[in-house]
Amino acid sequence: MAPFHLDLVPIWTAILGIGIFLYVLLDGFDLGVGILYGLVGDGKSRNLVMNAIAPVWDGNETWLILGGVGLLAAFPLAFAIIIPGVYFPVTLMLLAMIFRGVAFEFRFRDAEHRGLWDHGFCLGSVIATLSQGIILGAFIQGFTTDGEAFTGGSFDCFTPFSLLTGAALVLGYALLGSGWLILKTEGNLQAFARLQGRRCLIGVLAAIAIISIWTPLADPGIAARWFSRPNIFWLAPVPIVTALVAVWSWRALHGKSEGAPFVGAVLLFLLSYLGIAISLWPMIVPHKLTLWQAASPESTQAFLLIGTLVLLPVILLYTAWSYWVFRGKVRGDSGYH
Repeated sequence: MAPFHLDLVPIWTAILGIGIFLYVLLDGFDLGVGILYGLVGDGKSRNLVMNAIAPVWDGNETWLILGGVGLLAAFPLAFAIIIPGVYFPVTLMLLAMIFRGVAFEFRFRDAEHRGLWDHGFCLGSVIATLSQGIILGAFIQGFTTDGEAFTGGSFDCFTPFSLLTGAALVLGYALLGSGWLILKTEGNLQAFARLQGRRCLIGVLAAIAIISIWTPLADPGIAARWFSRPNIFWLAPVPIVTALVAVWSWRALHGKSEGAPFVGAVLLFLLSYLGIAISLWPMIVPHKLTLWQAASPESTQAFLLIGTLVLLPVILLYTAWSYWVFRGKVRGDSGYH
């Protein structure tokens, strides 16, 4: 009888996949709030918007660190190809997030230049989100390699497709942000969030439709994955459910429910995430390397997995506790000062 062998690649794939999705969900809504922040007119409403994310915004970025470190440790070959291919948008993202954090702190302590920091917070949110979308688009399109080395140009990541995914992510994060503001605010500010949510939803659905058409037209492999038989019958529920969620979200944004708009935005992101995974599986560097080809040695994966399984529950408990403590509506007389 052959000895039992545990394949750690699917475990690490699940850890990274869940970690990236949690980052997109959690940091996505606070970046989305930052994007919408520039459209808020009066100072009192801006303070409420800022206080809606103040207790949790910086902790959300923990998942970005987990994703980057996990990719380097568990799939080093993929890291060595992907990061040089998206060096510039990664740098822009990090600089924007740093400036965004500075603006967040200074707007409360430098009242004389609050307008400058307000614009900086919004601009940093937009640039960070746009950069993430460009990274996503470049990843889907793939990278130029020679064996296991990246051989493309520094600006190859900037293409019409990646710019489209960048704009789509800005709209998607703003949709998440509007859902969060509906949960956390009341009155005119909540009505503002519903209006912006409807506008963003239209843009998100248009982007999903364009990208869903563009990717199979550009890649015969993706087209075969989705439209060959019997795959087309097994995968048809994904676009069907997406359409149903879109209708439900639209009605929720017009209704009185406070939780449904945020849940609808989360489901749209989840379905889009699932669609990308279906299109590219089992590639971690599209068209070049599978998850197993890019994985680190099993001994390395096992050693890192022990620490990760200790660390993950701590992060999850901290995150859940912070959201529980700061649950409920944000008020004008409480929050970050």
